[in-house]
Amino acid sequence: MDTRLIRTPALYLVGFMGSGKSTIGAALAYELGWGFADLDTDIEAEAGITIPEIFGREGEPAFRQREHAALRERVRTVQHGQPVILALGGGTFAQPNNTEMLRDNGVTLWLDIPLEDALRRVGHQTHRPLAHDPERFAALYAARRPAYELADYRVPVVSDNARDAVDAILALSIFG
Repeated sequence: MDTRLIRTPALYLVGFMGSGKSTIGAALAYELGWGFADLDTDIEAEAGITIPEIFGREGEPAFRQREHAALRERVRTVQHGQPVILALGGGTFAQPNNTEMLRDNGVTLWLDIPLEDALRRVGHQTHRPLAHDPERFAALYAARRPAYELADYRVPVVSDNARDAVDAILALSIFG
């Protein structure tokens, strides 16, 4: 069993937008009897506005600052609380200052979705500011993959059924 999971009972779900981090994370947390949180929800609650509004009013650099602060706070609470599954935003783990913090405070798990499936899932959604242009979307997907590869574990997302991913995660060595 991964000793980091024993010491800091946190599992951080990383991956590209549309990979199912929130859906899979909530289902996994339920299955394990752990808490669940979504970093994007934390950011919106703190800001009092939606993520697209943050991007529109303040730009991506300001959003990334908010994201890092929310992540730092969530990691701080995880260190002293109950086991938790935390779904991260698609770009969170691609920020070097976040990657090290996460690796030092739990286990990171990459939900690896094929580009075509990610685009099918989110390309039409208006609340995803970085998904509006298919070419930019593909470039962003390619740019973030090397960061995602740094995660402790990789789980291919092979269907739209969250249960398939939950079963694959539960089969990992981190759960015994």
